[in-house]
Amino acid sequence: MRLSTWKRTVVSGVAVAGIAVGTLAGASAAAAAPVNTAPAVTAEIAPQAVENLGLSVRQAKGLQHRLQVVGHNPGAIDGYLGTNSWKALQRSLRTHGYTGAIDGIVGPNTIRALQRALKEDFGYTGAIDGIAGSGTRAAFARCGNHWANQYGY
Repeated sequence: MRLSTWKRTVVSGVAVAGIAVGTLAGASAAAAAPVNTAPAVTAEIAPQAVENLGLSVRQAKGLQHRLQVVGHNPGAIDGYLGTNSWKALQRSLRTHGYTGAIDGIVGPNTIRALQRALKEDFGYTGAIDGIAGSGTRAAFARCGNHWANQYGY
């Protein structure tokens, strides 16, 4: 029985040594593997959010052109109301009670100020509720049409 215990001890020791050697061999193979030398990608890959609130490209270009003319740079006049266009519109809406951050986010505060502006100049008759419903969108389209026609889009 003692011999059997001794054999188990020796076999166990050999097994442990084999596992250790195998682990070390794997570690050195991993250490010898080539390192990825590709440069890290740091550019933003998500596209800029666009919210035209129902405006066509033509109407949005007219609005962007108007914002540029009055000194609120909307970025590219491309007919897509992205963050820069909304920031320009938010700056313009300061005269209509917009007091929020100039962040380009089309939230309820931006919509309320837009509704006030549309009520004054483009026939909006709905509530100043911060919801871009069909009445807000229709008045915004009239605004876009006006400026698109004005600037020849």
